[in-house]
Amino acid sequence: MTTSHTTAPHKTADLQAPVLPPLPAAGSQVGRYHVEEVHDLPEMQGTLVLLRHENGARHAHVQREDDNLAFGVTFPTVPQDSSGVAHILEHNVLMGSQKYPVADPFFTMIPRSLSTFMNAMTAADWTTYPFSTRNRADFFNLLSVYLDATFFPLLRRESFLQDGWRLEFETPDDPTSPLKLGGVVYNEMKGAMATPGSVLYRAFGKALYPDLTYANNSGGTPADIPSLSYEGMKAFHAAHYHPSNAYFYSYGNVALEEVLDVIEREVMSRFSAQELDVSVPDQPAFSAPRREEVAYAGSDLERGSQVVVGWKLGYSADPRENLRWSVLSDVLLGNSAAPLTQPLIDSGLGTALADVGGYRDSYREGAFAAGLKGLPLEQTDAVEALVLDTLRQIAEEGLDQELIESSLHGFELGSREVSNAGFPYGLGVMFGLVGPWMNGGHPANALRLEPELERLRADLKAGPVFEPMLRELLDSPHRVTLTLTPDPELAAKTEADEAEQVAQMGAALDDAGRERILADSAALAQWQAQEPDSTVLPSLGLDDVTRQLPRPDYAEERTGAALLGRIPQPTGGLTYLDVQTRLPELSAAQVEALGLYAGALTQSGAGERDYLALARRTEAVTGGIGASIGVGHAPDSLEHVRLSLTLSGKALERNGAALTELMRDLLAEPRFTEARLRQLLDQRYAALKNSVVSAGNAYAERLAAAQVSRAGALQETMSGLTSLERLKGLTGKGSDLSGLLGTFAQITQALPHGEALLALTATPHGVDLDVSGLGQVFAAGGHTAQPGAALLDRQPQARVTDSPVSFNAVAWETVPFSHPDSPALLVLTRLLRSEYLLGEIREKGGAYGAGASLDSRAGVLTMSSYRDPQLDRTFEVFAGVPAFLSSGRIKSSHLTEAVLGASKTLDPLTSPDTVGRMRFFGDHAGFTVEVKEAYLARLLTVTLDDVNRVAATYLTPERAAYATVTGKAPTQDSGFDWAVQEI
Repeated sequence: MTTSHTTAPHKTADLQAPVLPPLPAAGSQVGRYHVEEVHDLPEMQGTLVLLRHENGARHAHVQREDDNLAFGVTFPTVPQDSSGVAHILEHNVLMGSQKYPVADPFFTMIPRSLSTFMNAMTAADWTTYPFSTRNRADFFNLLSVYLDATFFPLLRRESFLQDGWRLEFETPDDPTSPLKLGGVVYNEMKGAMATPGSVLYRAFGKALYPDLTYANNSGGTPADIPSLSYEGMKAFHAAHYHPSNAYFYSYGNVALEEVLDVIEREVMSRFSAQELDVSVPDQPAFSAPRREEVAYAGSDLERGSQVVVGWKLGYSADPRENLRWSVLSDVLLGNSAAPLTQPLIDSGLGTALADVGGYRDSYREGAFAAGLKGLPLEQTDAVEALVLDTLRQIAEEGLDQELIESSLHGFELGSREVSNAGFPYGLGVMFGLVGPWMNGGHPANALRLEPELERLRADLKAGPVFEPMLRELLDSPHRVTLTLTPDPELAAKTEADEAEQVAQMGAALDDAGRERILADSAALAQWQAQEPDSTVLPSLGLDDVTRQLPRPDYAEERTGAALLGRIPQPTGGLTYLDVQTRLPELSAAQVEALGLYAGALTQSGAGERDYLALARRTEAVTGGIGASIGVGHAPDSLEHVRLSLTLSGKALERNGAALTELMRDLLAEPRFTEARLRQLLDQRYAALKNSVVSAGNAYAERLAAAQVSRAGALQETMSGLTSLERLKGLTGKGSDLSGLLGTFAQITQALPHGEALLALTATPHGVDLDVSGLGQVFAAGGHTAQPGAALLDRQPQARVTDSPVSFNAVAWETVPFSHPDSPALLVLTRLLRSEYLLGEIREKGGAYGAGASLDSRAGVLTMSSYRDPQLDRTFEVFAGVPAFLSSGRIKSSHLTEAVLGASKTLDPLTSPDTVGRMRFFGDHAGFTVEVKEAYLARLLTVTLDDVNRVAATYLTPERAAYATVTGKAPTQDSGFDWAVQEI
C-alpha cells in the first residue's frame, strides 16, 4: 500500500516562483561595465557573465534558478611578514564604516538578517567577504553593508586595539600592575597555532615556497603580531582594498543590472582606475631536495610526529594541469585501497595520512604531498623512502585503469551535484572559481568540468597520462621532506618568550609610553561601553519571516519490514538513499561502542568484499557512503530518548541498483577484522585527539550537558572526551580487540530488529528504484527501545590538554520542543549572544568567540567561549546573566532581532537532496510541519517578560553544570571544586 503526502508547493514570502531576468550579451555595455564574455554552464543549469569596469574591477555573475542569493568581494592580499596584517585588517574592516559607523556592524547585522551565511576569511594570498540569503531585501541590505565595510571602513584605533593586539596593564588603570598582551586575533592565533595540523600547514608553505608570501603566516604568528602598527594596518588597506584589485561575485536569480547599479552607486563612482601590483611571482626552483623540521607544543612522543614529502608543481590556474593532478591525487590517495594510501598505512610506521596531503591548488603554483602522522620520533628517513619508493613502483608498473575510471566517475558526479548540505552551493561556486581567476586563469574553466574531462579521457585512450607525470615528479629537485615533532617543553618556552617579549616592551617604555597605554585602555573601555546606534543599519522585520514551512511531496510504502519514503526532487540525475534504523535494546557496552561501530562500518569489508575491494567498488559506483549515530527525542518529552544508526549514500541514477546492493551488504553482512579495526581505531584516536584543540568548545559543551541531560550523556559516551579516553585504551600495539569485535557482532545482530525507515530521493524517473533488497534486511515486528544513560556526576569538569587558551561551557536542561517555554528560551540564547556574551567575553575578555545556543529538541541550553585567554572571568560572566537581564539594557528592537534570528532555525537552507528527507524523517519523529509551524507561531509572539521568566525559571545556579577544556588545571580558588583529568 502506498500513502501519498502531497501538499501545495512551498514558496517563500519574498521570492515567488522565480523567473530569470534577461542577461546582457557579450560585447555590450552595462553602465561603465563592459560585458567581456557570457558562457553557458550546463552542468549546473546556469549562465556565467564576466564583466570589467572602467576602473579595472572584475565581476563574475552566475545566474541560476536559485533563490539563495549570494555575493562576495575578494581581494588578493600578499603579506610580506607574519604580523597578521591581512587577518587583523579583515576583522577591523567589519567594525564600522562611513555609512554605518556603529562599533561592529557585522555582528550587529547577524540578528537583523535572514542570511544563510555571513562571514569573512583570510587565506594565504587573498581575503574574501561573502554572504548569502534567500530574502531579496536582505540581499541588498547586506550588499550595502559589505560594500561600505570593505571600501570605506573607519579603521578606528580602538578596533585595532580590541581585535588586533594591545599592550595593557593587568589592571587597566593601574600603571604599577604587570603588563600583558591581548587582543582577539592575538588570542585566536595562539589557539590556532596550537594545533599540529595548522603548524604543519604553515610550515609546508614556508618550506616549499620560501621566497613568496606563502612563507608568511597570513593569520599572524603570536610572537610577530606585536610588530604590526596601527598605521601599518591602514596602509595595507590602502594598498589592497581598491576596485582595481577587487574580484566581485554575485549568484542566483537576482537581476545582474540591479546588483551592478548598487555597486556603481555606492563604490565605483568614488574611485578611478589605479595600477596595483599584488601578484605572486614564481617560486625559484630548488637545485636539490630539502629537509625541514618544525616543532609544536605537544607531549605525545610515541605517536605525535608527522612526516610529509611535498613537491612544487605547475600553475594551479591551468585547467589541464589542475584536473590531471586532481584526478591523479584522488587515484593515489582517495580511499583506503588507493595505491599510495594502502602501502603507507599498511607499513605500520604511522596511524593515518599526514594532515597535509594530496594535490593542493591553494597556491599559485600547485603542490602535491604525501606522508604519515601518528609516528614516533626519528621516522623521517623511513617515511620519505616509503613515499618515494611507492611512487617509483607505481610509475613503473602503471596505474590500474579501473582506479582511473572510478576517479573520473567521482568527478562527473561532483560536477552534477547541486547541494546546500553543509555550505551554500552558490558560495561553493565562488570558491571554486575565485582562485584560478585571481591567478590568471579563466573562471569558466573551474565551472565547466566536462570539456576538460573529455580531453583527459581522449588522452588516456591515446596512451599513458599519469605515469609520465609521476616520473617527472620524482625527477624534480623542488621537493621538501617536512618533519613535525611534538615538544613537551615548547608551551612553557613559548609562555616564557611571551613574558620576555612583554618585559622588553615594558623596559622600552618611558613615562609618555606608559601614559599612552593608560590612555589607550581608557579609550577602548569607553568605546566598548558605548551603546551602539544600530538604527543606522538596515534591518528586516518579523513580517519578512516565512510562516509556511516547506512541504515537499513524498509517497510511503512498505518494503519488507521497512517503511520507504519515495521523494521526487530535481536532483540533476543523482540518487540519494538513507536508511535509518531506530535501535532496539542494547547493552551499555553496545551503546558505548556505537560511535566506533559507525566509524568502522563503511571503512571495513562487507558481503564478499574485504575492505580494499569494498573501497574500490564504493568509489567506482557511488559518491560515497557514510554512517552516523543519532540521539532523538519525542517533541513532547525529554525522557523518551532513542538511538538510531543512519546509513547514507549517493550515486548517479544509473548506479542506483549498485548503491542499494552495497548498502544492503553493509547493513546485513559487515566484515570486521582485527587488523583493519586496529588501523581504524588508531586513525580515529589521532583525529579526535587533534580535534580537541580546534573544537574544544564543542567538547566542553558536551561534557557539561552530560551532567544534566540523558541525551547529553549518550553523546558524551559515544563521541565526547569520555569516548576519547576509552579509545586510548583500545589503541597501540598489544591492545586486545576481541571484546570490541564481539560487541560489533552483537550490534550487527541487533540492527535488523530495530524500526527501519528508508528515504529515497531522486528525479521522478529515478525515484522508482527497486530497494526491496534493503527492506529484506529487517525483521518483522521491529521496534525501538529506550537506551539507558547515566548522567555524569554533577561536578565541574576540567580536561587539560596542550592548549594555550581555554574553552569554557555551562549547560542547563530545560524543556522539550513542544513546551510553550521553548521558543522563549531560543530567543533568550540569541539575546545573550548578541547583547551580552560577545561584548563581555570577546570584546572585553579577548576570546575569539562566545555564544549561547539551545538544542530545542534535546532541551539543552549552553553558553560557551572559544579560544579564550580567560577562565575564571568567563565563568563569572556566565553567572552574571541574571544581572544583565535585570539591567534594562534589552530593548524591544533587540527582542525583534532575536526573534528574527531564531526563526531561521525553523526554516534552514535546504536543497533537493535534503528537503524531502528532512520532512520524511521529521514526520516520523513527531516533528511534523504542523508541529514546527506551531513552534514558529509561538516564537513570533515571545515577549521580554517571557524571556525574563524562562531565564529565572531554568537558568538557576543549582541547575547548572560546568566544564572547561584548558591548558592548565584550574585552581580551586575559582569557586568551583573542579574534577580534573589530563587528556
